[in-house]
Amino acid sequence: MSANLSQCFPLRRSRVHEVCGPGATSFAAILAARGTGPVLWVRQGWDHQALHPLGLARVFDPARLLVAQAPGQVDALAVSEEALRDGAVPLVVTEIVQPLDLRQGRRLQLAAKAGATTGLCLIPEGMGSNAAETRWHAAPRLAAEGEDSTALRWEIIKNKSGTLGAWDVRWDDTAHRLHVVPPAGERPGSARASG
Repeated sequence: MSANLSQCFPLRRSRVHEVCGPGATSFAAILAARGTGPVLWVRQGWDHQALHPLGLARVFDPARLLVAQAPGQVDALAVSEEALRDGAVPLVVTEIVQPLDLRQGRRLQLAAKAGATTGLCLIPEGMGSNAAETRWHAAPRLAAEGEDSTALRWEIIKNKSGTLGAWDVRWDDTAHRLHVVPPAGERPGSARASG
């Protein structure tokens, strides 16, 4: 049984979640747009793919974005843990490139709980921590001709509460809100929708 997206998103506070796939950065940006206050984005300094704050401006105010560049994953995890525990930043996004062991994942969970903050780890596909509250896969959805090309397919592939689901979503730049798009074939005017 598929859950309603509003039961799963925005992500549960005081926990650390994971997202993978080619739409992971968009997922993180939309999550950031749902909140208020600063967003700490922790990256590894050796990664030459830059995070361009102005590229996120259509989703949320880049003035809210704080970027921390750590020398490697151990330092990135230390920065994330401290920020989660402190609670001054309501959302901490961490780019992960190597698998987390259970101890590392558990430390992040305990820090998020102590600070009442939300953590989101951007992970490579096929990788994840057993300690994660939820794990999502986010990818662009191919649009039919004439449709909006900004649709994404979000799928929750791990959830400690047991509820899984998949949704086609679209970010509305004008209203600054997320829309759930009915699956193809179930849209008004389609053969399946008319019964």
